[in-house]
Amino acid sequence: MENISLFDMPEVVQEQIALKPETSIDVVKMEFAGGETCSWQALFSGFDTLHAITYSSGIDFVYQLINLFEQTEILFGCDEVISYSLQEVMAYQCKTVERMRSAAGKIKLDLVSRMEEGALRFYVAHSVLSHEKIYLLSARDGRKRVIMGSANLSRPAFSGYQRENICYVDGEEAYDWYWDRYCQLREDCTDQIAKETMLFADDGAHLDELPIARAVKVKKALVLQSSGEAKEEVRFALDVKNLAGKFAPSVPKPNKQGKLILSPEKLKSIRQRVMDAQKQEKELQSEYPQLEVFPEEMLVRLNGEDLDLRPPKADIAKDVSLFLKYMDGYEKFHGDVTGMQRRYFEFANWFFCSPFMACMRDMAVRYNQNLLPYPVFGLVYGQSKAGKTSFLETLLKMMIGQKTKISAPDFTRSSIEGLKRTVKGAPIIVDDLTNARFNQHAIETIKNDDFGVADRLLHYPAVVISANEDVKAVAPEVIRRTVVCRVQAGLTNTEVMRSSVVRTVQREVGTALYREYLRRMLELVSDLLEEMKSDESESAPDILAESSRVLSEIFREYSEVPTPDYIRPLALEDYFSEKVTGSYAIKTIRTAWNTSRSSFEISERGNEVRYNAGATWEADRILKELPETLEARKSREWVIMNLGEARTFFDIPFKKSWLNRFQKK
Repeated sequence: MENISLFDMPEVVQEQIALKPETSIDVVKMEFAGGETCSWQALFSGFDTLHAITYSSGIDFVYQLINLFEQTEILFGCDEVISYSLQEVMAYQCKTVERMRSAAGKIKLDLVSRMEEGALRFYVAHSVLSHEKIYLLSARDGRKRVIMGSANLSRPAFSGYQRENICYVDGEEAYDWYWDRYCQLREDCTDQIAKETMLFADDGAHLDELPIARAVKVKKALVLQSSGEAKEEVRFALDVKNLAGKFAPSVPKPNKQGKLILSPEKLKSIRQRVMDAQKQEKELQSEYPQLEVFPEEMLVRLNGEDLDLRPPKADIAKDVSLFLKYMDGYEKFHGDVTGMQRRYFEFANWFFCSPFMACMRDMAVRYNQNLLPYPVFGLVYGQSKAGKTSFLETLLKMMIGQKTKISAPDFTRSSIEGLKRTVKGAPIIVDDLTNARFNQHAIETIKNDDFGVADRLLHYPAVVISANEDVKAVAPEVIRRTVVCRVQAGLTNTEVMRSSVVRTVQREVGTALYREYLRRMLELVSDLLEEMKSDESESAPDILAESSRVLSEIFREYSEVPTPDYIRPLALEDYFSEKVTGSYAIKTIRTAWNTSRSSFEISERGNEVRYNAGATWEADRILKELPETLEARKSREWVIMNLGEARTFFDIPFKKSWLNRFQKK
């Protein structure tokens, strides 16, 4: 059959194609001149200059190849499926340069010298580069060659270890056509790697020397365009990665040589393990809830069923009344009851809001926003018999109509991450965690709170931990990522036995209040997600503030009694300001200043205040809550702070009295 050019087609077909310009692609019409077998050296040799686009590469092979040319320029694209957000571009460029620097070894100075002379130039992508692999070769005598196909610049690709489609065309016409494409990609999609960047150690202190940072310095501005939301290939790659993670525990490990020998028996064993894992997952799904929020569609699903988000007003009023009755029960407690009610409402506000955190965090990653305003860990701790467990159970009952929790011995990082892939939306409650187990498992789990981010999971649950007073201190890296509720009130044993409020409320309360809350929140969250996309936004959208406003409105509308003071508008600062995260230290220091002035030593000349905490563990506890501005440090049981900053932070004058005027400085 005769080959027909696109432009030889009937006019009707041409018109149909012309109606869809967005689908137009560049096509090179070629003629088959024959096939041949040769080495990669023969394919590339005989030319003086190389310009290359490669999507992935073997750096050792690249360094060997460039020795064949007097002038070399290579554009490196990313072989991973990424969206080209700023953090991904920085990470990709950082790792590419690190890899090039590491592979250079003894020839690093030679490479730098050639880069300085302009004979060697490397570029790295900052946006979608190309799926093309193009190698443009030219010689001083005018000969030109274009090599294209599937082969990246790697030894397996050009040494026959793997099947590749490799073609070449000699002549100026093909060279010029590909040269125009090359130049456009270099200008629009890449940043040059400077010789200085190749010399710096990879210690994180030279991020301003990354190619993209140097480009911004030169151009004064640079526009990054993400490759779009929910790209099919991105989603597919993540789905593959997710599924591989699920299969991993069922697959045997390779031997010491890295080989995995499969037999029919092994395949049968793998199949059985996968089926057992799926069965276990289904059992967990039946035991634990599946709460999914869809702000864009304005709907919420619980265990696969759409929730009715317009509950009867009488049912909402009943739930409001029961919640207030529950909170009124704390009036019988001993200790800081008012503070306890305020903190419990703050925690309830985050608890109810937590199913939205996954989609907020996903959008934050896509548009280079901070993740910290969207915490997915909560900690309720303090003295025993403070009603912590029953409070969390009541909140969960109000959300999904059931109470679920896991016991502390079952808590490990791997078990929690497994549950987070199975459970959706509603918080996972870990009950009665000891200090030892908290330090062993919880801290590391919380510090690595990027779960779900890379996988673009949108419905994973928050994790809520309850613990007693033996959790002595919460480290700063935990406080920044966790909604912490420390309670300092409780009941006696007999009072606990006599109380029937909890049983009554948990028996009678429904989900109407929460469903009304969800309906109002859906529209607000949809707006917050859109706001996050805007470059004009100066701060991260405060979903906790919106949540408290919605709850306050519902309580005002449906309560038959005046709304208590603890139900109030909140903001991110109410959870994470230094005064909040340092509340225990502030209370301890203020109490000690009022009752035990001799525990302090003040040095005006040294601009220091020293506090004797009485025990090293107590000094540790206080130290962990203090902000960096206090320049705090510890010496045995003493906590030493900057005097001027301490006066401001604790709101204490820290002046020497007549009695301790002659104390040692």
